[in-house]
Amino acid sequence: MQAARIAPSLGRQLLRLGGGSSRPTALLGQPRPGPARRPYAGGAAQLALDKSDSHLSDALNKEKPAKAEVNDPAKNDTLEMVEETTLQGLKELGAFGLQVPSELGGVGLCNTQYARLVEIVGMHDLAVGITLGAHQSIGFKGILLFGTKAQKEKYLPKLASGETLAAFCLTEPSSGSDAASIRTSAVPSPCGKYYTLNGSKLWISNGGLADIFTVFAKTPVTDPATGAVKEKITAFVVERGFGGVTHGPPEKKMGIKASNTAEVFFDGVRVPSENVLGEVGSGFKVAMHILNNGRFGMAAALAGTMRGIITKAVDYATNRIQFGEKIHNFGLIQEKLARMVMLQYVTESMAYMVSANMDQGSTDFQIEAAISKIFGSEAAWKVTDECIQIMGGMGFMKEPGVERVLRDLRIFRIFEGTNDILRLFVALQGCMDKGKELSGLGSALKNPFGNAGLLLGEAGKQLRRRAGLGSGLSLSGIVHPELSRSGELAVQALEQFATVVEAKLIKHKKGIVNEQFLLQRLADGAIDLYAMVVVLSRASRSLSEGHHTAQHEKMLCDTWCIEAAARIREGMAALQSDPRQHELYRNFKSISKALVERGGVVTSNPLGF
Repeated sequence: MQAARIAPSLGRQLLRLGGGSSRPTALLGQPRPGPARRPYAGGAAQLALDKSDSHLSDALNKEKPAKAEVNDPAKNDTLEMVEETTLQGLKELGAFGLQVPSELGGVGLCNTQYARLVEIVGMHDLAVGITLGAHQSIGFKGILLFGTKAQKEKYLPKLASGETLAAFCLTEPSSGSDAASIRTSAVPSPCGKYYTLNGSKLWISNGGLADIFTVFAKTPVTDPATGAVKEKITAFVVERGFGGVTHGPPEKKMGIKASNTAEVFFDGVRVPSENVLGEVGSGFKVAMHILNNGRFGMAAALAGTMRGIITKAVDYATNRIQFGEKIHNFGLIQEKLARMVMLQYVTESMAYMVSANMDQGSTDFQIEAAISKIFGSEAAWKVTDECIQIMGGMGFMKEPGVERVLRDLRIFRIFEGTNDILRLFVALQGCMDKGKELSGLGSALKNPFGNAGLLLGEAGKQLRRRAGLGSGLSLSGIVHPELSRSGELAVQALEQFATVVEAKLIKHKKGIVNEQFLLQRLADGAIDLYAMVVVLSRASRSLSEGHHTAQHEKMLCDTWCIEAAARIREGMAALQSDPRQHELYRNFKSISKALVERGGVVTSNPLGF
């Protein structure tokens, strides 16, 4: 049986650690800084990035000298809208068309440059980030990825300037994570010149502001082989000016209040046939490509958020005195700060690993992007929650602004793919896509864009051949020598992980798709493995190049790898041989069933009344 591809992310990054070279510095995954710390710099895009970096930070930072155009996140939150002066300033900076080619009026940034600016926005105001991201990361991203030359020339210049805003319309009242169940329909006219669009979309970011919508609807598609007609999803570029496009009032939300969220209605909208995005019937693929392509930006934004929050926590801890000591001297506070910065370091490393691989031409980054979104959204929540804990009662107050950030962050574990669904995706994508045979691990390690499952496959097969004596995989000469212990931990974790994956696939076969308790735990293992790899990559490069932060990064990397390896070891051991795991699964099912049947808590109050 060919080995599973449970964590392509991990394997591909192990491959990239070597980069086809025996030198530890050949770390293809992490972007290399240019003279101004800008990866992939050059030409007009670089000049625009250099200008936008500092100007964007100034425009979003209310701590700077007071200016009319300076953003005020707290005021935005109260008003439940981004002030027009802020939007206008961002338009003038080119922030609405960062990845649109310069010949079409945009800044023309690559993915890594885009991630850098998104990180700055995330540090200052997530609601502004959502407004910008809903516009370009998903709103008109489909035109960039799938648009015809005519579509790009017609729409992108005005979208890049911010003259028109875009929105992504997929979710419906009856269709959330199950995107295939959408009901919005688009019926072709007898003449074939247009489609009539009817339906509604729910919780659309920029829904009340947008003029251009990427809309997904069911269309009748004839199978050329059989002549049978089936309904398939098709993507469309829809203009508000077509008529029949309306929106509901802004939604009242827990967080990101300043970003516009509204229901959008399509009533008999005539959409020209030339506005089909991609091919008729390929809308699901278009939607998934858009979401996968934009997820790395979410991790970058959240890395920025954590950077800002950690600064607040450190500032408070270094000034707050209790029991005659500054609280940063207390072990409990020290552990909190250390764990906070580790989570930020891992998230940032993931974001730039994915963006760099995309810029280097990789097209198979869906799992990495999903992992970065899962990890980043959960890490940012933990970091912000711990900041409030460090600040105590002050953290709970409105003035410092941390409570607003916590409210803003909660949505990131839900939208653009809930973390629960993405965990199943991470596990199932690996389990269901079998890797091709490789002649050996040596060739795998030299191929920077190889299939990660090949490493898992080879590890698993060698484990069987050697009857538990080890796979023979080594990162010696690939990671920096000072990180050799952490590299060994990563290899051991990979071997343990691969063994369990193979055993579970043999046991469940295709039925593994229904084993959600198991899949969640496999996904958690894959996420921990991937996190180990990205920090090994980043810290190795820092050590090899003698960065002034190299020893600090080594401590971050080593500490993360020690704990992640322990979690994987314990988790895989439990999955492999602990019968209590199966008892837990049965109990979860039974308890849940009882709750559903009762309509809530089953047990009576202990007082008896």
